[in-house]
Amino acid sequence: MKRSYLLVLLLPLVLFSCSSGKKALQRGDYYQAISKAIERLKSNPTNDKALKVLKEGYPMAVEWSQEEIDQTLTTNEAFKWERTISVMKRVNAMSDQIRSTPAARKLFPAPKTYTSELTMAYEKAAEDRYQAGLQFMEQETRESARTAYTHFERADQWIPGYKDSHERMAIAKELATVNVVVEAVTVHTKAYELSSGFFYNQVFEYLNNQFPSHGFVNFFSPKQAENFELNPDFVVRMEFYDFSVGNLVRSEKEESLTKRVKVPLTDTTFVNKTYRAKLKTYTDEVISGGRLNYRIVDFQNDKLLRDNLIPGSFNWVNQYAIFAGDQEALSDKQYALTQQKAVPLPPHQDLFIEFTRPIYKQLTTELNSFFRRYR
Repeated sequence: MKRSYLLVLLLPLVLFSCSSGKKALQRGDYYQAISKAIERLKSNPTNDKALKVLKEGYPMAVEWSQEEIDQTLTTNEAFKWERTISVMKRVNAMSDQIRSTPAARKLFPAPKTYTSELTMAYEKAAEDRYQAGLQFMEQETRESARTAYTHFERADQWIPGYKDSHERMAIAKELATVNVVVEAVTVHTKAYELSSGFFYNQVFEYLNNQFPSHGFVNFFSPKQAENFELNPDFVVRMEFYDFSVGNLVRSEKEESLTKRVKVPLTDTTFVNKTYRAKLKTYTDEVISGGRLNYRIVDFQNDKLLRDNLIPGSFNWVNQYAIFAGDQEALSDKQYALTQQKAVPLPPHQDLFIEFTRPIYKQLTTELNSFFRRYR
């Protein structure tokens, strides 16, 4: 049974590896037919089916490719030279396969290869993209500049350094890019300036990671904006208010504990024993919280685009206990509390950072949602 199952699994692999490309040729899939036939000839140079497919299929593949090129170039299709390049490269790939396979090379010692034609096609494709970029730059909008940048970039990909494509890309990117200044976080007390600076740095780092400088949205600190003499498109302003840090709430709970257990006197005799204790549990809780108001302003017309409040909170809790009486009266959890001790309250700076964590998460999500439309 296992052997039959294994044969069922291996049969498709065997059939695929033995394929001569005949069915692909019958479907008119010339490239696949040639590729399969050549792969078969690499392992079996005298395979009659593969030789026949190659002998019949390769001339048809070359003829079909040339027809495809001729038809494409007679159309008004945009960027038709890019499609032409694709066809030429497939023909050249077939040529490489034939020249690297002795059995195939005997049939076609000089397979068709596009060389000078391909070089000319690269020139034409690059020029098409370059001209398209110039046309979009004439529209003088941010969206058209972004499209122009893509065309100049494609021109440079076809022929590196084509004309002044690098300079054109730089101009298009400058016009297409949205510049945003992220102002420092306002905190109305000097005690938390260090923590608010940490919060600002985290937000600023996040934005620059999400929107790298090679994209179309760039973020700057006020100092950077001043150094670059930047005239920004947007300004992000943030302010903490209505916040309290380190409000201690201390509670005590006292309870009497009783536990009755059976204690063996002999193998068959038990007596009931009662354990008693008094447990006093202390709970220190420090409650911190506040709200961040952030606004996104269109710097060019001072229009307020976003004005949101984000709340955050953090509760620090430490619990410990003392007892008097029998330890046996305590549960494992209660005894574990007696091993805990009162600890110093966390520094206010740390509590500030903790309650701003959920604020940071929501803020970065909302900023990403707003600015990704300009990517």
